[in-house]
Formats: sequence, structure tokens, C-alpha cells
Amino acid sequence: MKFTKIFFVVFALMAALATVSASPFNLGQELRNFGKELEGVGQRVRDSIISARPAVDTVLEAQKAIRGGQ
Repeated sequence: MKFTKIFFVVFALMAALATVSASPFNLGQELRNFGKELEGVGQRVRDSIISARPAVDTVLEAQKAIRGGQ
């Protein structure tokens, strides 16, 4: 009895997925564009961290000098 219910549910899902039509817009292209935007954001964050490094080093050296060179 349980097997019959499971078989029916699986069959119904397969039938539903087989009859779905294509979406009106190109989802692959949308995801590709999103990926490129995300990659650009990551590169900008990386570049910002790299450019901020000298300022952070200066602040750390100042803190060491204030604390007496510890």
C-alpha cells in the first residue's frame, strides 16, 4: 500500500515536471549576468582591502608606539 502511494507521487511529480513549458526569459543568461556582477563586487572588495593595507599598518605602528613598543 505504501509503495503504491510513493509510486503515484513520484509519477505525478515526473508528469508535472515533463509538462512545464520554458520560461519567457533566458534564465541562464540572467544567472550568468548575476555571476559577473558578483565577481566584480568581489574584485572591488579585494582591491579595497589591498589598498587599505598601508593605512592599517600605520595605525598598528602608532598603537605600538603609544603602548611603548610592546
